[in-house]
Amino acid sequence: MVDLKGQYNDIKDIVNPSIQEVIENTTFINGPKVHEFQKNLESYLGVKNVIPCANGTDALQIAMMGLGLKPGDEVITTDFTFAATVEVIALLQLTPVLVDVNDDDFNINIEAIKRAITSKTKAIVPVHLFGQCANMEAIMEIAQEHDFFVIEDNAQAIGANYTYSNGTKVKAGTIGHVGATSFFPSKNLGCYGDGGAIFTNDDNLAHTIRGIVNHGMYERYHHDVVGVNSRLDSIQAAVLDAKLPRLDNYNKSRQSAAKKYSKALEGIESIITPKTVSKSCEGICDTCDCHVFHQYTLRIKGVDRDALVKHLNDKGIPCGVYYPIPLHRQKAYLDERYKESDFEVTNQLVKDVISLPMHTELDDEQMEFITSTIIKFING
Repeated sequence: MVDLKGQYNDIKDIVNPSIQEVIENTTFINGPKVHEFQKNLESYLGVKNVIPCANGTDALQIAMMGLGLKPGDEVITTDFTFAATVEVIALLQLTPVLVDVNDDDFNINIEAIKRAITSKTKAIVPVHLFGQCANMEAIMEIAQEHDFFVIEDNAQAIGANYTYSNGTKVKAGTIGHVGATSFFPSKNLGCYGDGGAIFTNDDNLAHTIRGIVNHGMYERYHHDVVGVNSRLDSIQAAVLDAKLPRLDNYNKSRQSAAKKYSKALEGIESIITPKTVSKSCEGICDTCDCHVFHQYTLRIKGVDRDALVKHLNDKGIPCGVYYPIPLHRQKAYLDERYKESDFEVTNQLVKDVISLPMHTELDDEQMEFITSTIIKFING
């Protein structure tokens, strides 16, 4: 699904000396490389504060801790995503409220958010799924009207742009009160281990979060807030700082691959290719960065999706089903309030979706083999 070795070979002359510098200086925790990466990422995103942390799940949890959410507060989020989004809500003894998604971009549905609001609702967590932003303009309007917090789960969309109706563009993860991302190795901007970061333009919130990530300390052995141990180590920061100047090119490579996939598969009745929903982008193009294709995800209609998965695997083609079981059916998150009729789109997506290999090193020969294998299977 990803080619980390190929990507590494392209940048090893930069990455290796940076890692070696950390080792020789023995500045493994909160060293200069962490601060350099933090500043460079702030500049790239156009956000006032980036707080690095140990992983993307911690980033979400710490963001919620920083906002001061209390046990019993309801947090609305999407049913169609990875469990990390909802597990941190539950871990903090908040109440997750899962809602359905759109059938075109798979992101959280605005009308479903509105229907889920109660007197206990305190926050919304939109997930920018597969590399494309949720409808943040509408979400922020809801949040402003009801005085909710918005926590962006940007683990899959770093580098993507969101375009407002007036044409203004901002980076994904910087729109809500706070954003969180993951630097897991397979992400568009990935390190060589675990890593994450939190973004905010609120200086007071940033100050609180900086204490939380470091055991609640601003001064050694003075614990001013309840904290955790969640710090990005210097070696991972060195890797990320080497990759950051290449992120836009990485994303353009993904967009180019997505366009070629879609061109090869267009006109096949059983396949629905990914769509971008930005008002500034018609379909998939090489000049727009509203969708950065963390995953390239098809919907398969009228064909046995699971049989296709097996066929591709038998041919040596990796593929993924993200996600096979909706969160509202997961044992850990069952809730008698949920009705299956509330999740019509999600319940269909889990039967239809299949993600193809998507990374910066894909070449035309690989994509032709992948798409022709799919076409031959569908055509029998």
